[in-house]
Amino acid sequence: MLNFFKEELLNAEQTVAFGGRLSAACKQPVCIYLHGDLGAGKTTLTRGFIQGLGHIGHVKSPTYTLVEPYELADWQVYHFDLYRLGDPEELEFMGIRDYFTATSHCLVEWPERGEGILPSPDIDLTLRYVDQQRIVELQANTEVGQQVLNKL
Repeated sequence: MLNFFKEELLNAEQTVAFGGRLSAACKQPVCIYLHGDLGAGKTTLTRGFIQGLGHIGHVKSPTYTLVEPYELADWQVYHFDLYRLGDPEELEFMGIRDYFTATSHCLVEWPERGEGILPSPDIDLTLRYVDQQRIVELQANTEVGQQVLNKL
């Protein structure tokens, strides 16, 4: 079973395509923490993930709303962006635990801002720039995470 996966992404199109491959590998509910600097491609990858599950339309960053829900045929996908979160306790007030269900995929940008409140991730995904391309690294933290990495 794989615990670590790494790939080079040459441009935004490959980042979107990788997100689609990642969603295709998720056959059961998954929680993915997205790490990386501002502009590293976290929302771009999330767009590919959500579109890979059948969403047609715009995928936007939930920077101001904290969460964007996507109701799809087989899944609910919740895209969190905690960059502007003032206090992790705010997550309790919004009912954060209700989002992590047996029919949902949760992708969380800036998860360190919700530390102590968020559930542990199945996968820690890090995007970083190297010259003009991105490197994506995935660390599986659970058996579910390992299964996803094996399918990639």
